Amino acid sequence: MALLPKVSFEFFPPRTEEGIHKLKDTVIALNSFNPEFYSVTFGAGGSTKEKTLETVMQIKAMNAEAVPHISCISSTKDEVLELIDSYQAKDINRLVALRGDNPSGAVGGGDFSHANELVEFIRQETGDYFKIEVAAYPEFHPESSGSKDDLDNFQKKVDAGANGAITQFFFNADAYFKFMEECETRKITIPITPGIMPIYNITQLSRFAANCGAEIPRWLRMRLESYNDDLDSLRDYGVEVISELCETLIQYQVPSLHFYTLNKSKTISRIINNLDL
Repeated sequence: MALLPKVSFEFFPPRTEEGIHKLKDTVIALNSFNPEFYSVTFGAGGSTKEKTLETVMQIKAMNAEAVPHISCISSTKDEVLELIDSYQAKDINRLVALRGDNPSGAVGGGDFSHANELVEFIRQETGDYFKIEVAAYPEFHPESSGSKDDLDNFQKKVDAGANGAITQFFFNADAYFKFMEECETRKITIPITPGIMPIYNITQLSRFAANCGAEIPRWLRMRLESYNDDLDSLRDYGVEVISELCETLIQYQVPSLHFYTLNKSKTISRIINNLDL
């Protein structure tokens, strides 16, 4: 019998008072699954920096561990140092360190080009204070020139001091298994947690997949498109598909499952309840 893994959840910082209240309700609902942590995203170019910290502190006030994302693109070393100093001052000791995207219309700038440089800088400035998670791409980073290039870049983040990794979402479990085999060949031993994306609608899912390099298999895309505007049936089918994916990963004894919530709890709760976690 496979060991049941831990779970964690990702949020984005809400922009309105209504969004803040809804997020609190979501935390309350997901707390029943005893998550390892909640992570909070960081907008392109640090555009949600203050909102990220506010959201992290709101979650911490609810007796849950909150983990801020930190991205380095377009940022100076002084700006990053100020940010990690503020996290230390607030007793936050875990980060998700990413390169991030340029804000719309921005080109270049900043002291960092890649996530491994950010990880290395945080280690130089803070030692082992932070537990650092980084991103992994079982189906390749959208800017990657090939499998070796992708793995080389991941290796650099590990060598720079990453403690663990969270993957972009995928629907083909074999992509994750193959990625893990390649990491084993390179003697990469940090925990690599599968990122799980619930299915809410095909338009949104297609946009997310295009942005991060994830593949929506033809069989899945055609089945989702067949539901047309029947979102309830589409989501019921999505729960079935993602539950089966998670069950396959659990049989592989993954260290944990990380759910991209989109600040919602209902669909994810159905999935996790299917797994008896």
